[in-house]
Amino acid sequence: MSALSREQVAHLAGLARIQMTDAELDKMAGELAVILDSVAQVGEVTAQDIPPMSHPLPLTNVTRPDVVRPLDERLTAQQALSGAPAQEDGRFEVPRILSED
Repeated sequence: MSALSREQVAHLAGLARIQMTDAELDKMAGELAVILDSVAQVGEVTAQDIPPMSHPLPLTNVTRPDVVRPLDERLTAQQALSGAPAQEDGRFEVPRILSED
């Protein structure tokens, strides 16, 4: 078990600008020692045969390719606005979120 002294914990608390009582320093010394031991155990795992990765699961792009369609297959403005709850001057109407200021 990694032993951290009260002085080391007090130094770390000072660097983090955290004020701690003597009882809190004693308690934190034990808790930090457990955390450091756990991190050390993870570091002992041999992982030479495991390649580095950015994500544990494979990521794939699920979007469709961007394809230009002929004009007769595109939505008209009226078709696009047909499902809108509100419209004004041929555009979607949405609630104002910014003031005039």
